[in-house]
Amino acid sequence: MIQQRKLEIAVGFFMVLGLAALFMLAMRVSNLSTVGLSDTDSGYNVTALFQNIGGLKVRSPVRVAGVRVGQVTGIDLDNRYAAAVRMHIANGYTFPKDTSASIFTSGLLGEQYVSLDPGGDPVLLKNGDVIRATQSALVLERFIGQFLFNKAQEPGSK
Repeated sequence: MIQQRKLEIAVGFFMVLGLAALFMLAMRVSNLSTVGLSDTDSGYNVTALFQNIGGLKVRSPVRVAGVRVGQVTGIDLDNRYAAAVRMHIANGYTFPKDTSASIFTSGLLGEQYVSLDPGGDPVLLKNGDVIRATQSALVLERFIGQFLFNKAQEPGSK
């Protein structure tokens, strides 16, 4: 009887651990575990214009050389049908006016983030500036579609 009780307690303990692990995974995937930077924190806001943002989301990180320096605070469509990505850069980080922005994917779960690549301009970005030198996200579906289309166009293919 005592052996059965120990087994039930052990199974219950591992069930609780499993549920806690699933909860942590859900928080990581939904980016809710990285709540911190916002428009009200000290720092400044900049906007980058992209032709395609892929799966970028609000609260996605903004990184420079792998270091988190801010987060995406909003995504809108501008009047030229480009994605306007608003980013909040934390206080203490300054970047040249000719900084470029790219969208990359990290991790096995495909979390997308904005990577800033500082330029060499002596004038620094300030609140409200727009980054126009951007590289859009690579969309896997588009590459697969182009590959299949090109394969079908080759002579001798069915």
